[in-house]
Amino acid sequence: MDDTTFGKRDKRGDWAPDAPAQIAPVFVFPPRPLEFLKWLPGYFFPFNAFYALTAVVWWNWIIPDVQTMKTLAPGWILWLFAVNTVALFAFFGVFELRLYIQRAQSNRFKYNGRWPSEHKSPAFWFNNQNIDNMSRTLLHAMPIWTALEVAILYAFANGYVPWLTFAQHPVYLAIFALLVPVIHETHFFLLHRALHWPPLYRLVHSVHHNSVNPSPYSSLSMHPIELTCYLGVALWHLIIPSNPLLALYQLHYAGFGAIPGHIGFDRIELPGEAMMDSHAYVHYLHHKHFEVNYGDGLIPFDKWFGTFHDGSKEGAARMQARYEAKKARMNAKAAA
Repeated sequence: MDDTTFGKRDKRGDWAPDAPAQIAPVFVFPPRPLEFLKWLPGYFFPFNAFYALTAVVWWNWIIPDVQTMKTLAPGWILWLFAVNTVALFAFFGVFELRLYIQRAQSNRFKYNGRWPSEHKSPAFWFNNQNIDNMSRTLLHAMPIWTALEVAILYAFANGYVPWLTFAQHPVYLAIFALLVPVIHETHFFLLHRALHWPPLYRLVHSVHHNSVNPSPYSSLSMHPIELTCYLGVALWHLIIPSNPLLALYQLHYAGFGAIPGHIGFDRIELPGEAMMDSHAYVHYLHHKHFEVNYGDGLIPFDKWFGTFHDGSKEGAARMQARYEAKKARMNAKAAA
């Protein structure tokens, strides 16, 4: 498949799509109903439907019964940790194996022309991005993921928070399920913006940004503080009346759902001439330029706050103008 049909590759081997990145046609005025309907299937499938499906699978076949969850016994906690870890590594591993180990589509549609395995840096454990990212995912992300999951289930099982049932509140919980991505986007943008405050960036967020050329296991390669805050989006279901199934969906949306922005490829080639959009470009531009695209584009926060970069020359010019204005303010402050 010829990726130059859809974009251009520069002298360094970096590829960029011809079409600028777009904000989702949801929170726009005037409304664009036809564009919204065209966008909707690609939004739900395959990724969002997968996150919801995994929550249902966990609730029906993985999570123990309510009586068991009333006590913090090691058995069921370790069981959840093992299942979460195997599932996460398998899911990320499918993309890692096909795109980065087998290199099944070579560097077609790959934003950064280099491969992470070829980039040795003391910023990473063992000077190796892949080992660093996988180790942080195993040693930091999975214990924190499981701890939050256990805390939420324990709270619901013991009646510390309202447990609304689908039988009694079908409409409310259905609407709440549709709002899970909105909650995630809002939480992520506010947290992400805060993490770029220089002291927090140096202490916490720089760990994630070491992966300038992200790959699947970069998705949850973060400092433990950032992981707790990021995956902690599921704790909103202890504040807002909810159901544990929706809390699991929120957690899986954050955990499994971290991968699209870190795949590193714009499109994933499928058998025949079919392709799957990774929805990775907006977040890849954040890893490349640091101070743009703090959100994922479902809600136009970055447009509202002037930090959106669509990958175009005009977007680059706006970014540069903002950098120059920031530099001028800092120089003026230093001279005062």
